[in-house]
Amino acid sequence: MTPPVSTPTVSPGFDESALVARAKAGDAGAFSELVSHYDRRVFRMAKQITQNDDDAEDVLQETFLKAFTHLDNFQGNSKFYTWLVRIAVNEALMKLRKRRSDRTVPLDEPIDTGEDEMVREIAVWDENPEESYSRDELADILDQAIQSLKPAYRTVFILRDIEEMSIEETAEALGLSISAVKSRLLRARLQLREKLTRQFKRKGDDAFAYL
Repeated sequence: MTPPVSTPTVSPGFDESALVARAKAGDAGAFSELVSHYDRRVFRMAKQITQNDDDAEDVLQETFLKAFTHLDNFQGNSKFYTWLVRIAVNEALMKLRKRRSDRTVPLDEPIDTGEDEMVREIAVWDENPEESYSRDELADILDQAIQSLKPAYRTVFILRDIEEMSIEETAEALGLSISAVKSRLLRARLQLREKLTRQFKRKGDDAFAYL
């Protein structure tokens, strides 16, 4: 039997903490492996926030440049990816501020966290929207609704519900309290519910659950 030609060193055998330690010790190859492992996720997240390929590419480059430059500042108290996300989010929001002058809610602004309960079902219609729209059309409608959220809410929604980071990881990445993340996530979901309800403009017995 012919042995496998090559064995991936990134997925099952990927050891983030070991690679970070090697990178901090000056191993450029270890940092390159970290970049290869996370660059697509960082780019996707940056694009979802900036809504622009060129800006997302700039955010990606700037994120890893800053991570490399300030690698000694990473103490290992959280996952390396969580630290990367925090850098990327800051870079993406800076892009938005430079691109337009509208005032948005800053990530560190205190928010009333009295509404931490789980969000209700999104909405109901006469028929399942999947019977009226193709999967691609539904994806476009949802994407447009997400992009219409304010950056502070959109960012929390992207990290928690799209990137599937935990509440704790999202809070760590954004420098927010857990209760603030829950509050912003609730508001984001409720706003999406309202936007999608207006989009489909029908009521019925079948719930369209996207969350």
